[in-house]
Order: sequence, then structure tokens, then C-alpha cells
Amino acid sequence: MTGTTAGTPLRNWAGNHTYAARVVHRPATLEQVQELVAGAGRIGVLGSRHSFTAIADSTELLSLEPLADGTGYPADVVVDPGAGTVSLGGGVTYGRLAEALAPHGVALHNLASLPHISVAGAVATATHGSGVGNGNLATAVAALELVTSDGAVRHARRGDADFDGLVVGLGALGVVTRLTLDVEPAYEVRQRVYEGLSWETLQADPDAVLSCGYSVSLFTTWGRDVDLLWVKSRTDEPDPGDGELFGATPAPVDRHPIPALDPAPCTPQLGVPGPWSDRLPHFRTGFTPSAGDELQSEYLVPRRHAAAALEAVRPLAPRIRPLLQVCEIRAVAADRLWLSTAHGEPALALHFTWRPREDDVRALLADLEAALEPFGPRPHWGKLFRAGAAELSARYPRHADFVALAERLDPRGAFRNDWLEEHVLG
Repeated sequence: MTGTTAGTPLRNWAGNHTYAARVVHRPATLEQVQELVAGAGRIGVLGSRHSFTAIADSTELLSLEPLADGTGYPADVVVDPGAGTVSLGGGVTYGRLAEALAPHGVALHNLASLPHISVAGAVATATHGSGVGNGNLATAVAALELVTSDGAVRHARRGDADFDGLVVGLGALGVVTRLTLDVEPAYEVRQRVYEGLSWETLQADPDAVLSCGYSVSLFTTWGRDVDLLWVKSRTDEPDPGDGELFGATPAPVDRHPIPALDPAPCTPQLGVPGPWSDRLPHFRTGFTPSAGDELQSEYLVPRRHAAAALEAVRPLAPRIRPLLQVCEIRAVAADRLWLSTAHGEPALALHFTWRPREDDVRALLADLEAALEPFGPRPHWGKLFRAGAAELSARYPRHADFVALAERLDPRGAFRNDWLEEHVLG
């Protein structure tokens, strides 16, 4: 086991948060994780550092990342095609997992925009891709292994008591050392991008637009039109084709979601089929994803309120545009996970990639959250937002059960921090 004492303060992926911890432990075995957790006062788990908040911060940090030199926590990816599952260590990224799945001819049901993020971190925060029939990434979890604050190892499977509370755990319940995910036969996907979708067309029938492919994203800067309609279709399903779609015209060349940026980091478009793992993410593993120098916020509202929610945000466009790089609009299927942002009913996700002006962004978020308040917005747990635990508790029917679960599994508060107290645990 190694422990790295940071010579310079450790920062998150975007550089907007500096971790308070000055030591990062890198255990190599489950027993070392147990020993570290049981002996720590307060401790958090460091994933790919793609959260934009202090959700994972603590006095000490623990990383389960498998390192290139063979050290660190083992990836130990085990595919069981007969059972339709894959199990993996707690620090594996989606990009690395996709590589391990390929020789076995199996795939995940969906991926987020970035393959760079850790599976456990994405699951813990209910991170998602898109698609009216696709649950968020946490819905693929069939089983998990958790080290709680007393150093005990606990196992839970889908259908067990409290399983639906354990999956989206926000790091507040323990260290997820292993996950088992559902897999399915590998499939191919084609991407087509269309330009100039009108707001009137979108708001007249949001479900029709969001249902026109397996995974659909809308990218907008909240101008006169929705800038891009990005449709990912499985090759075993209908192809929307290279003609107009909802009045939007096909892009003649590959596009980047952020206007004027070079599309080289993006996965191939123009209807060229390719493996699921090379088309469902917007960005390729070997490139800096998105803009890199950015902040992010995201709010999910019930999809039945899609048209009204879009109409509520549009008056803020003159204030949004100077701070915005791009906004992505997606659909997420309903699930049963207690702190999932799509718990109970299908959701519309409004994801904002901001310029790195945090004070200005936070000021705008107050009005953005107020505009969405009639629809009970649930912010993405790993991105910037203002709402506190008192507000958010009313938007999650199982919130009290989650708080009770955290108190039961972590009675000494080893995994608590100020951010969790303010926004989740109260």
C-alpha cells in the first residue's frame, strides 16, 4: 500500500476545487482498504476527479485507480457472458471497461458523454447518457461490494433490502470496492447530427424529438434555434437518414458540441457505423473531453414538464449566453434508485457547460433554480448547484430512508463532509 502526500494541493478535473486532503492512499488489496477505512477519522474516495464540487473531499482520500505500472487497486475485470454480467474493481473507467468487454462480444446499455470517468463514481452520482428507454448508468448495477466505516465488507444484490439505496450512494455509505453490471450482446451505432431545429418544433412535441434515436442529445446556446440535434441510432433499429429531421438539416461535416471548436476529439459522425463504445460517448478516450477549461451544472425535471421547463428557462437566455459554452438537453428513463435524479418517473436533463467564471455562474444558478422550482428540479450530485438538503429532501420520496441508511452504515460519520451535510444529509 502506498500513500502519496501531495507536494502541491490536489485539484479536481476542472481545476475549480482544491481538495483539503493532503494525503491520497492507494491500497492494493481489499484488506488494505478495510484497514485504512477502519483507522481513519474521516475519509473519502477519489475517483476520476470529474465532480465539480467537494462531494468527495475529506481529511484523507483513498484511490482505487489501477495504475499503468501494475500497482494500485486491481482492475480485475471478469466477464460472464452466460450470466449477462461483468464485475470490476472500484477504480476502473468506462474507457478501460469497454476495452475489456470487446473480446467477449458484450456491451453496456449506455454510456455518458465521457469515457474518461470512473464507473463507481458515475454510478454513485447517478450520471447518465441519453435515451427515452435508457436508465442512468447506475441502473446497470446488479451487485456491489462495500467497505463500511467499521472496516466490514458488505455485499448486496439487486432485490436485496436497501439495494436501491446503496447504489447511488454519493460516497456517504462506504467505499465501493467492486461492482457487477449487466451486459448485453455488443451492437453498433451510427451518429447523425442535424442543424437548426426550431424551438417551436421542440416545444410542440419534446417526446417526439427525444425519441427519434436510441440516444438523442440537443445542443444549444439558447439563441434563435436549437443549434444541434445529435441522434445516435443502433444499426439494428431505424436510421433517421441524411434528409431533414423535424425541419433540421444534416450537418455536412463532423461537429463539436461546443460551437467553433475543432471536432477532432469527438467520436465519428455522418452516419458511419461503429462499435457502441466508439459512438455513444461524444468524445474519444485519447483526447481532452469537452472544452476542458469549464464548469458544469445540470438539472433534471419530470419529462412531462419538458415544454414548460424549456419555456421557463428561455427568458434567462440573455444572462445565460455570456457565461455559457453549450447546454445539452437529454432524456433519461425512470428508475427505483433512492437518490437517482430520475427516481420514480422519466426525466428531462438540462446540462450546462459554463465558462470558468464561478462567482458569476453561482449567481446565475440562483435564478435558474428559481425558474425551474415549479417542476421540482433535481440537480446532478457531482455538478454545481445551490439547493440545500431541506429543499432537496422533498424531491426524493426515499430521502429519509437514505439518511437513515447512512447513519446505520456509518454511525461514526467517517464518510461525512461539509458538502454532504449541506446538500444531502442535513
